Amino acid sequence: MKRPFMSRSLLFVISGPSGAGKGTLVRSLLSKRDHFRFSVSATTRAPRPGEIHGVDYYFLSAKEFTEKINRGEFLEWAKVYNNYYGTLREHVDGFLREGYDILLDVDTQGAAQIKRLRPEAILIFVAAPSYEELARRLKGRGTEDLELRVNGARGELECLSQYDYLIINEHSEEAVATLDAIVIAEKSRISNIDPEICEKIRKEGGMSLS
Repeated sequence: MKRPFMSRSLLFVISGPSGAGKGTLVRSLLSKRDHFRFSVSATTRAPRPGEIHGVDYYFLSAKEFTEKINRGEFLEWAKVYNNYYGTLREHVDGFLREGYDILLDVDTQGAAQIKRLRPEAILIFVAAPSYEELARRLKGRGTEDLELRVNGARGELECLSQYDYLIINEHSEEAVATLDAIVIAEKSRISNIDPEICEKIRKEGGMSLS
């Protein structure tokens, strides 16, 4: 495949509470930029109506999940609301080797684990404009355990300092544009560009991207 921009493959991690609008941002980015791949998480929770194994999640039993933990097969994993969630190393590394950029949607525990293992990962936090707005969105979705979810969001925001970027998702169009701008900035960062390309630019004074 032809790599966009001039950079190496990058790992983007997006986090935020339920109701913050991460799903909308993820879908928009994936539809706009075909050099991205979304890493499907594994989970022990039961599939919801319409969800497909290997597309929405890899649905594993608790036994299968713990065996993979013991074999070190997860880049990150966490227990959230009585279910396990995790990112399989082989899927992420496979996409990176193929030259794709990767987008992960994980909670703050998972993001911290990834940052320890992959310091070059780019962490992005998505928040609603207020707790009141977050509760309104969750209520509108018919989410159960509303108070638990809002309190969980408060805890997640305590981890904000570990992230590289913050997106306040008040208006989805603006939030989508902000996420896209972050991607462009990181793909243009000198430290992320292939050194051979930098050397070529120094010698030739530039290069064509067509």
